[in-house]
Amino acid sequence: MHSRLVVGCGSVGHTLVDRLGERPGDLLVLERDRRRVERFREEGVDAKHVSTVDVGTVGSHATAVDTAVAAADDPAANLDAARALREAFPDAMLLVYAGFDADAATVAELDQLADRLVDPEATTAERLLDRIGSGGTGLRQLRRILRAVEEPLAIVAHDNPDPDAIASAVALRQLADAFGIASEVCYYGRITHQENRAFVNLLGFDLTRFDDDADLGDYGAFALVDHSQPGVNNQLPVDTTVDIVVDHHPPRAPIDARFVDLRSDVGATSTLMAEYLRKFDITPTEAVATGLLFGIRVDTNDFTRETSVEDLEAAAYLLQWADVNALERIESPSISGETFEVIAAAIRNREQRGSVVTTYVGEVTDRDALAQAADRLLAMEGVSTTVVYGVMEGTIYVSGRARGTDLDLGETLRDAFDQIGSAGGHADMAGAQIQMADTTLDPEAARGATTAEDEASDAADIETPVDDPEADGDLPVEGDASGGVSEVDFATEIESFVNGRLFEALESRPRRERVGLYASSEPPTDETDW
Repeated sequence: MHSRLVVGCGSVGHTLVDRLGERPGDLLVLERDRRRVERFREEGVDAKHVSTVDVGTVGSHATAVDTAVAAADDPAANLDAARALREAFPDAMLLVYAGFDADAATVAELDQLADRLVDPEATTAERLLDRIGSGGTGLRQLRRILRAVEEPLAIVAHDNPDPDAIASAVALRQLADAFGIASEVCYYGRITHQENRAFVNLLGFDLTRFDDDADLGDYGAFALVDHSQPGVNNQLPVDTTVDIVVDHHPPRAPIDARFVDLRSDVGATSTLMAEYLRKFDITPTEAVATGLLFGIRVDTNDFTRETSVEDLEAAAYLLQWADVNALERIESPSISGETFEVIAAAIRNREQRGSVVTTYVGEVTDRDALAQAADRLLAMEGVSTTVVYGVMEGTIYVSGRARGTDLDLGETLRDAFDQIGSAGGHADMAGAQIQMADTTLDPEAARGATTAEDEASDAADIETPVDDPEADGDLPVEGDASGGVSEVDFATEIESFVNGRLFEALESRPRRERVGLYASSEPPTDETDW
């Protein structure tokens, strides 16, 4: 099998073959000019002379091809090659160089045959190479699926989406628009983080928020971005048929979709979407370019966390269209009062074992405040890992951060909570959510649990002796007349539940990940040694 087949080598084609020979994968060249064939052979290229180019000729020399290229200078020769290649290898990515002085009819037919038609006025060998790499087959598959999906396409970001998910979704919408496919960007949950709200509002993104009872029958197809499974970190039914998945998080289960692009070696899904726009020659709008650039910056922590060469290249590509002034306004939003209260509760309620800090902040209305609290706690001296959690509408939300440690926090939270909820993320930034109805915790007690705003007053009440007849506040007492679970008891119960599973998962991590979490060089033998 030859993964790449080049038919015809004009001025651009010869340079192209030279460069392709330096890349991994098999290469075969079919050429009518004997001198060029000899020259290629002298250079170690597998080249064969052919007198004609038709289906029988190309089929006799190659049985299976991933990417086929017609790269002669003569438009008529390229048209013959394109017809033969399309018929012989219908599933291959077909790239055709139009050649010089092609008439309108030839260009029109080449455009119908090719997955990508390259205009000579805008062509260099580098641009051709850019479209041939390992992603060539994937681009053809994505293009074919986009053209075939039933409309409208629902592009679903994960619940309570962050900038990377939002930007990736709107970029996929621009890509769908380019292929004439109607689509909507959709999500469940809420966008509450002040930066994320500013991000959506300043860039004017049109998003559809699904209610719990949203009629999904209005959509003909579904795409998932920045996550990969229906029912996991989204409220889609688990049996939803998914057509497209683009994500950079490592999955824990096989992904079932017609097109799947999962690359955990890049720092953001926005990087992948920027690559698609670039390789399809679609210029991103200013809003899309700004969004993708911000998504990359957020998920790589301004290129300091899990950053790849592809992330840097995507950022450089997007910068020429991005609105830098808008980025500055997005990054300087006001912080809500509740966020400050959650951060205060996280600091006040923290429990530290070695360099790991956990804290329960009670009931919250803004789950993004948990992530901000986890970031703030990570600035404390002697702390390498923070896990902040709270309750909202019957669900426990967990947000974790890590720095200066070998611990894979994403895998740790998966180990701790994936069997009873959903969890995941990166080595240094991860999260989880658990429905309390799926646990032994009492959901009714959660409704009476203290909010972060009430923590200070509760603490003051606790300092008053229980038996003081002058006490102003009524402390909850276990086994009171109502027979209910007290707020303090529930807080203890949820802390025991989350911390128990978390530290059990930490103990199961490889020794090299755990050593850096302890004050001493030896991992603890039991909980009291943390």
